[in-house]
Amino acid sequence: MSSSASASSQPFDAAATARRSHWKTLATLCSYLWPSGRLDLRIRVVLAVLALILAKVVNVVVPYLYKLAVDALTGANPNSGASGDAANAGGADGSLLITVPLTIILAYGGARVLSQAFGELRDLIFIKVGQHSQRSIALDTFRHLHGLSLGFHLERQTGGLSRVIERGVRGISFVLSFMLFNILPTLLEIFLVTGVLLYAYHEVSPAFAAITFGTIFLYIVLTLTITEWRLKYRRKMNKNDTDANTKAIDSLINYETVKYFGNEEHEYARYDRALAGYEAAAVKSQGSLTVLNLSQGLTIGAGLIAVMYLAADGVAAGRLTVGDFVLINTYLIQLYLPLNFLGFVYREVKQSLTDMDKMFELLEVGTDVRDESDAAVLNDGPGRVEFRNVSFAYKSDRPIIEDLSFSVESGRTTAIVGPSGAGKSTISRLLFRFYDVNDGAILIDGQDVREVSQKTLRAAIGVVPQDTVLFNDTIAYNIAYGRPGADDQAVANAARLARIDGFVASLPEGYDTTVGERGMKVSGGEKQRIAIARAILKSPRIMLFDEATSALDSHTEKEIQASLREVSKDRTTLVIAHRLSTIVDADEILVLKAGRLVERGKHAELLERDGEYAEMWRKQQEAEELRERVELTQD
Repeated sequence: MSSSASASSQPFDAAATARRSHWKTLATLCSYLWPSGRLDLRIRVVLAVLALILAKVVNVVVPYLYKLAVDALTGANPNSGASGDAANAGGADGSLLITVPLTIILAYGGARVLSQAFGELRDLIFIKVGQHSQRSIALDTFRHLHGLSLGFHLERQTGGLSRVIERGVRGISFVLSFMLFNILPTLLEIFLVTGVLLYAYHEVSPAFAAITFGTIFLYIVLTLTITEWRLKYRRKMNKNDTDANTKAIDSLINYETVKYFGNEEHEYARYDRALAGYEAAAVKSQGSLTVLNLSQGLTIGAGLIAVMYLAADGVAAGRLTVGDFVLINTYLIQLYLPLNFLGFVYREVKQSLTDMDKMFELLEVGTDVRDESDAAVLNDGPGRVEFRNVSFAYKSDRPIIEDLSFSVESGRTTAIVGPSGAGKSTISRLLFRFYDVNDGAILIDGQDVREVSQKTLRAAIGVVPQDTVLFNDTIAYNIAYGRPGADDQAVANAARLARIDGFVASLPEGYDTTVGERGMKVSGGEKQRIAIARAILKSPRIMLFDEATSALDSHTEKEIQASLREVSKDRTTLVIAHRLSTIVDADEILVLKAGRLVERGKHAELLERDGEYAEMWRKQQEAEELRERVELTQD
């Protein structure tokens, strides 16, 4: 048995989301269980509730049938509630003693089967509702996460975020399984049993109902109070569990870096510290669980003793039959088992609700970049790009781009260069609308990108990023991701243009070769060429290469440059470059420094000016010459 409220090691911003209450979470869940436009599911909910009520009503009748059988067999008069001779229960030959118990026994067995049948029918009817709600919530969360801005994902660790979602989905399953079909039915049964005891024995002793209800009430109060005290230990357990999981995922993702620096022991120590915290909290949690279990046992035991004493006294005084004694005992046993389970269920539901709180908080996180309600479609056009007096800062005290203006005509290639931190990659993020500009405007064919839908905007732009991440799937899948559903011939043509077809042909499994987690089974250059093939297959009107050849050797780089020129033909092309040798043929080169445009022109023109670009060129040429001399020396 355990109870808890889970806590993510990466709490969400207080400004973005307020702490949810469990009632609000349950209201959200109910909206999925009673979905609009799905009459079939609503009918299932109603039928499942009816089956639940019938199951509990029959379950309460079962002990009464058992009492009638005992009274008939012991010769008591079930109607008078007092002992009598055997003649009251049967004839001289005892035939009624056989007939009456057999009838009652058959009814008793039938009632038990009927109770189980109603329970199974309830589960069968409701399963579609429960599964549909889980599917809808998971899909909505997944869709919402993809709709959040890049800034949200950059600020959060994937391991911690995935843990929040995993716990939330598991919590939904638990709440649906136990709260709806254990807690609520048990509470219904408690009221039914209390009502039966009060109605049947109010003349003999109303204390039966009072003690039964009082014991249950005290049990619930103790469970709630002690569980709330225990939650702090469970929170610590979950915090350390999330922390350990995050560290493990982060370490495995960076497997090569760990090996480069020989820091395996360092990683083991970090992971073990989180596990040790979990261990300490788990020990304390178990101790508090012992206190809870003993308190529950003492409460139930005291109530059982009190009620059974009163029943035994009633039998001895002739006010009750043996059947009454059995009935009261059976009711208590029947309530004791689910009540004992109720404590566990409450603790787990409490934890599940808290886990669901965190997941539903994700659905309330707003995005910094959103489409307007009347967002237009990006019209077909040649693909002219214009930055008009654009200024942008990730944080207000640190401007990245200031008053930047330039345009790229269709069919032309513009390169953007500059030192690290100059704002080059930020330009690609702004164009793709991962962020919105603070001032100015970005236009494509005369339309402000903020006024068109993100879907149509991004469909018009093909991006080859500097840091290419591949799906853990086949080469064919990763290339075809540029246009899902593309046939094999289209994939092969894109691979040929990206100069990766020869590499694929050399592999035993060809295009069906898996690339591994994040593409770790292929080299940096091969990953980059797959990314280029993927962008080619997309066939956009605007191509954006963000240092797309930075991971390639000189020979491969020259091969791909020829491909890029072919791919860029008749398209608007933006090239963010580190190696200046890759953009000497660009129609225009923009030189950025500290977020400002300091030079612009063709390669030869900029060399003649002997400014920032010329200085960068000289330094790279010197570095290249030094590298070549070192290689010659080694040879």
